Amino acid sequence: SLMVDVTGQTRKEKVILPSYLLEKKPNTISNKKIEDPVSGKVSISSVAARQDLTSFHLIPPRVTFGVLKAGCTYTTTVIMKNVGVNFSRFRVKQPPPHTGLRVMYTPGPVAGLQVELEIEIFAMLIGMENTGGLEEVSHDIEILTETETLLLPVKANIL
Repeated sequence: SLMVDVTGQTRKEKVILPSYLLEKKPNTISNKKIEDPVSGKVSISSVAARQDLTSFHLIPPRVTFGVLKAGCTYTTTVIMKNVGVNFSRFRVKQPPPHTGLRVMYTPGPVAGLQVELEIEIFAMLIGMENTGGLEEVSHDIEILTETETLLLPVKANIL
């Protein structure tokens, strides 16, 4: 029970559950899914009662590049892991060009495996006004799956 601790005493503080145990994952927007007859649905009795058999996790859940030198290109890798039972397809909505961000990946189904998303940023200063030497780039990359839209926050400071 969440009301008592290991020793059987009533808890003084509320238990904070990890995000993966909560109903809604952080940084996701639920999509209204239309039944697709070819979507790789599993009809095994042990999993037939579950509604959401497709789920993705991003590792890491956010990208922080830190301080970057203007005029240089930097990359990092994010793993998109399918933790559901069904295979699922996804696509990435590319960020606008003024952010300097680009996502490179191999499209196709993700069946119980993982896919690497390579996040590339070209550090460029857009504004000409004096901002103390640093310009912050912040953008949420949208990853559209069949059941939800994942948001991958990306931040960087350009020197």
